[in-house]
Amino acid sequence: MNTVITSKEAILNISRQLIQKQGCTAINIRNVAAACGVSVGSIYNYFNSKSDLMAAVIESVWHDIFHFPDNIDNSINFLDCVSIIFNNIQEGVKKYPGFFTLHSISFLGNDKVNGQKLMAKSWEHIQAVLYNILCNDKNIRKEAFNEILTPQKFTDIIFSLIISALIQQNYDCTAILEMIKKTIY
Repeated sequence: MNTVITSKEAILNISRQLIQKQGCTAINIRNVAAACGVSVGSIYNYFNSKSDLMAAVIESVWHDIFHFPDNIDNSINFLDCVSIIFNNIQEGVKKYPGFFTLHSISFLGNDKVNGQKLMAKSWEHIQAVLYNILCNDKNIRKEAFNEILTPQKFTDIIFSLIISALIQQNYDCTAILEMIKKTIY
């Protein structure tokens, strides 16, 4: 076997391709090493265990699905942002079949806690983007928010609806968009 050292990003890229073709169960040190054309030891240069590899791959898939460009805060409104998120979910479902429903069972015991932390990190990124776009949206009515319904609380509510849609596998955001329009515009 070729023992040429590859990069961590190359390993994650190949691993995402494995998930696309074979699902989360295809991710293990031997399969990834074979797909990368490197020795098992080369994978261990970057990941201490299968669970470390799995956590990094899942984080990489979440990033691939939900990554926003750095300049997105000033370029779109809140409605467009929510639409983009739902579009990303729909594309992610096509690109990574079964990922949203199967990746949570990829972690066992203490690994589950690590996996949940990585997922929470991805979710925090999405929430931060939503919040920033909401705060920069010039089309929102001035009186839309107050001390009870703050921009942060509104963002949290919308994000909860996004997570609910993921769990229910309901990727139609038209009702959510209508609620947003009637509430803040």
